Amino acid sequence: MTLPASGKPIAAAAPAAAPAKDVQVSLVATGLEKDRFIRMQWDIYRGDPHWVPPLLMERHEFLDAKANPFFQHAEVALFLATRDGKVVGRIAAVEDRNYNAFQQSKAAAFGLFESVDDPGVAAALLAAARNWARWRGLTSMIGPLSLSTNHECGLLVDGFDGAPYVMMPYNPRYYADLFEACGLVKAKDLYSYERSAATPPPERFMRVTEKIRQHTGIVLRTIEMARFEEEVSRIKALYNAAWEKNWGFVPMTDAEFDRLARDLKPIVEPGLILIAEDHGEPIAFSLTVPDVNQVLKHLDGRLTTYGLPIGLAKLLWYKRKIDRVRLMALGIKEGYRRRGLDAVLIVESILRTGQLGYSGGEVGWTLEDNELMNRAIEACGAKRSRVYRIYETGVE
Repeated sequence: MTLPASGKPIAAAAPAAAPAKDVQVSLVATGLEKDRFIRMQWDIYRGDPHWVPPLLMERHEFLDAKANPFFQHAEVALFLATRDGKVVGRIAAVEDRNYNAFQQSKAAAFGLFESVDDPGVAAALLAAARNWARWRGLTSMIGPLSLSTNHECGLLVDGFDGAPYVMMPYNPRYYADLFEACGLVKAKDLYSYERSAATPPPERFMRVTEKIRQHTGIVLRTIEMARFEEEVSRIKALYNAAWEKNWGFVPMTDAEFDRLARDLKPIVEPGLILIAEDHGEPIAFSLTVPDVNQVLKHLDGRLTTYGLPIGLAKLLWYKRKIDRVRLMALGIKEGYRRRGLDAVLIVESILRTGQLGYSGGEVGWTLEDNELMNRAIEACGAKRSRVYRIYETGVE
């Protein structure tokens, strides 16, 4: 029996849709084909008021093996589906050697999935990814992960009433039907929560967190931008240590973390990045960033138009109008968990969000079975707003 990344047998699924016979799936081999791969999103989401176009230059760099350090420990194959010469779908198949070594698995991932509303097209794309994984000796496949759990992951299955927050996925409603028609089954759900900053956390919750701070003697501080590289090193160590036992986790390499820090540095709000210390030793952190998607939504993927920096001017203009944030990561070092530090960091993040003039934002994602974290988030007044699903399948 084939075991997926979860280590449990994959549940029996209904007979899967067959690949459409009039669809050709080919491996992306040239720069022009990669550009078609990236730009086909504009066809899928045309007219969707909630879609946020990615920056074309960033997507090209993300899929450049020389520029993205993820490729130092992973193989990625990009596939395009065409019908009568028109692109109707795309998918990436991934073998992350670090993930399989850390999780002691033989799993592939699929991601960057887009498709017209046609189960035959989706089946053809998933068949190509499965065949690629099987050819490499892998036994299961999970996704969508674009390209790992350290990037955008999960399929949006609930919460389509607004634009996604920064570094969170968005997709048409029908994708879940396509996946299920192709025999994919749920592996794990991820939750996101939203909360206004206008109302402080419940008074009882505030009293509890204040007692925790006094009792433990933990000191909270914000990062020092003048020592940015040193601060990144501290957060990097905390991140990999705090998340190491989480489902689907794979540690970031130094190069990957440094690249993420480089990408986030222009948008960070220093007052929203918190480090908790015990006698000077960093033992927990939370990372909250302004929602730059509110800016990207107006750029249509470009910083320049006809050689003129029109998009850059828009970026500078709309950046001043960002009014929401995303608490995107929170980690606590082993030995300091179950002491209420998660609640302390969440409360402080909410208070600082309001003090800095933001209206509110998102907390997430969290694993559906991370009950302690989910309870802490809900106790501070946040409401679950979106659900993302990771699927799994065998490759035989």
